[in-house]
Amino acid sequence: MAYGFDNSRQQAMPAAVCFPRRTEQITQLVQLCRQDGIPLITRGKGTGTTGATTPAQGGIILSTERLRHRLEIDPANRLAIASPGFTNQELQNAAAEQGFFWPPDPTSAATCTLGGNLAYNSAGPRAVKYGTPRENTLGLSTVTGLGERLRTGVKTTKGVVGYDLTRLIIGSEGTLAIITEAILKLTPKPAAKRTLQATYQTIDAAAQAVSALMAQPITPCALEFMDAQAINMVRNYADLQLSSKVTAMLMIEIDGSIESIDADAKKIQHIASNKDCLNVTLANTPDEIRTLWRARKALSPALRNIAPKKINEDVAVPVSRLPELINGLEQLSARHGITIVNFGHAGNGNIHVNLLLDPDDKTQAEASAACLSDVFQLVLALEGTLSGEHGIGRVKRDFIHHELDEPAIQLMHTIKKAFDPDNILNPGVALPQINTALP
Repeated sequence: MAYGFDNSRQQAMPAAVCFPRRTEQITQLVQLCRQDGIPLITRGKGTGTTGATTPAQGGIILSTERLRHRLEIDPANRLAIASPGFTNQELQNAAAEQGFFWPPDPTSAATCTLGGNLAYNSAGPRAVKYGTPRENTLGLSTVTGLGERLRTGVKTTKGVVGYDLTRLIIGSEGTLAIITEAILKLTPKPAAKRTLQATYQTIDAAAQAVSALMAQPITPCALEFMDAQAINMVRNYADLQLSSKVTAMLMIEIDGSIESIDADAKKIQHIASNKDCLNVTLANTPDEIRTLWRARKALSPALRNIAPKKINEDVAVPVSRLPELINGLEQLSARHGITIVNFGHAGNGNIHVNLLLDPDDKTQAEASAACLSDVFQLVLALEGTLSGEHGIGRVKRDFIHHELDEPAIQLMHTIKKAFDPDNILNPGVALPQINTALP
């Protein structure tokens, strides 16, 4: 039962759970599943939020948590070679000993596995400067739905031989191949870092500040946003010491050389201080840094306690359209009578939109369906996308046709069939049926 659900509300009972330790066991398992048409669902630690690892059609769960045969750091080539069962934090700790880090840093880094990070293309706050797993992975070792081993990519930072199958498999949510090893591009740890907190008396002012910050040369390594609902929600969970006038907050981190970091921090402080800014605080000690981050870190526990069955979306729009998104979400909240809490990675335009409701209440459920549809229409009208990092899974699958046209979906089904002709790898995940994608 423990392997029948992830960090979504979906759950189903698998017929069996397998814990391979070697690639040979995976190829044999895939071949057995092909013979009898048994679904094979790959998962790490189940921290995903879209139901992508729930065995809705039954079948076998393939857990990668014991695939931990290799974790090597190669500082001369600035890369790591890692098995999928290691957690993100374990890789970060090993890389840090050599003066490096792997840029993807999901909130669940201490728990989530590298295999899951790659399957979802999970990024986190640092993506604003350093990119997602797709930009930080050089190659993969996998097993396809044919039961064949497939190696993709290179060990060099340049390589243009053949199609880029590495980036195709990353983010495919286990529907094309099972990742058994990855060559990851490492980045040297910066010499210095500064943390700032900016507070605003209007949400629009904070959104405008994000656009201004991203329109100048100093790229933050983190730029996080919280709206008024999010701030109010955590007041009971942390001593925020914030004025009641605060309706929006930005958490800003920059990194760089010791020689330039203080001058850069002053520039960021100046740019963030628009006419509706209440205060921009620069942390000078580790304790002050922890104090500034307290509100953001308290938000997820507060949401779980107050609204355990909330609808959590992670839409993204171009950064220049962020003010329109935030204003539009406020209007939708009022129109549908549903509390919407917004926070997330503002530097990418990647906002986590949380609809707080009781899905067991029929009236609220109906209102939320209409509200969610309007949220997606708003995002697409702003040239955005329905998912920035959480993936599609089963939760968003039937909304895909709003963003992708029929030829694109047809082509994706063709690619899926080439990798997995018997449709045993995570069937029903990520791609809608072609007939449901038709206008």
